[in-house]
Amino acid sequence: MIDYLAVFITFFAVVDPIGTIPVFIAVTDKYEPKIKRRVALISSIVSACILLFFIVAGEVLLRALSIPLPAFQISGGIVLFLFALNMIFGESKPEEEIKLLSQSHRETAIFPLAVPSIASPGAMLAAVLLTKNSVFTIWEQMQTALVVLSVLLLTYVLMLLSGFIVRFIGSSGASVISRVMGLILTAIATTNILSGFNEYNILFQP
Repeated sequence: MIDYLAVFITFFAVVDPIGTIPVFIAVTDKYEPKIKRRVALISSIVSACILLFFIVAGEVLLRALSIPLPAFQISGGIVLFLFALNMIFGESKPEEEIKLLSQSHRETAIFPLAVPSIASPGAMLAAVLLTKNSVFTIWEQMQTALVVLSVLLLTYVLMLLSGFIVRFIGSSGASVISRVMGLILTAIATTNILSGFNEYNILFQP
């Protein structure tokens, strides 16, 4: 049995549903409500497919490339840490990704909404690290997949309610929440790095 709360918090931090709201509003500003709902649905489905792929085949892909999982865990933790620092000190997620506007609503749903806003690099890495075959059973991996889908469902609902939410918390409120999630993510990333070094030492100890 996985720790549902810990896994949910991890994916909530890396997916950042709150930070996605201003991005969604900006990239769909010129669309009518029906198209906005379609963009939200397409981006959620594409994000789910990407993250489920990394849950199912991420570790297999690493083995095919002869990359030990502890090494990926260390490098992934470093990337997560840098990603979190960017959320805290750099441009906030909405400000950075609003620059990536596309013309077609289908293109907009895939880029920048699905990737890199929802299925972010941090989310892809977390999907692999939290479903390691040597640690988690298939049932536990399925539980993690359900948690991922629940976070994406929450993201989808928030996109549908984006107009009301932004009027309530404002764009500055979304930016603050995004930075708090970044702070939580730094702790998660540090834990992954330390755990990766520990596993590497155990596996490759002379």
